[in-house]
Amino acid sequence: MSRFIRHPRDFWSGVMFMCFGLAAVVIGQDYPMGTGGRMGAAYFPVVLGVLLSLIGLATTLRSLRKQGERIENFSIRDTALVLGSVFLFGALVRGAGLVVAVSVLLMGSAYASEKFNLKVSILITIAAVVFCVLVFVKGLGLPLPIFGPWFGA
Repeated sequence: MSRFIRHPRDFWSGVMFMCFGLAAVVIGQDYPMGTGGRMGAAYFPVVLGVLLSLIGLATTLRSLRKQGERIENFSIRDTALVLGSVFLFGALVRGAGLVVAVSVLLMGSAYASEKFNLKVSILITIAAVVFCVLVFVKGLGLPLPIFGPWFGA
């Protein structure tokens, strides 16, 4: 890695944030923007994309000034666990419900960590499931099943 980049982890994190943010902005251009009072379909993803890009830019610039650690080995297994958990969440949320989908997402992602602790992961999963049900289903009224049709609910 170049001596110009002093913190490779921050550098590549910033580049990744900028890419995802700019992708959201580009994809959002196909939808109507609307205004702050009457948001169109593009408003939310474009605004978040711009914010994510700015965070990425700040992180990348900081990596040029601040000394940091090198990137160690890249774990395909851990990456597959996290990505697989995200995809399973998307596949399960309508059929199995929010409780099962969030549980699979969190437990699968947590298992990818070197510091995985089953008891702690279960407690965090329970708290996150309760939070998601209260905020998204009860508070915001999103049409997500708590337990889906696969469970007869």
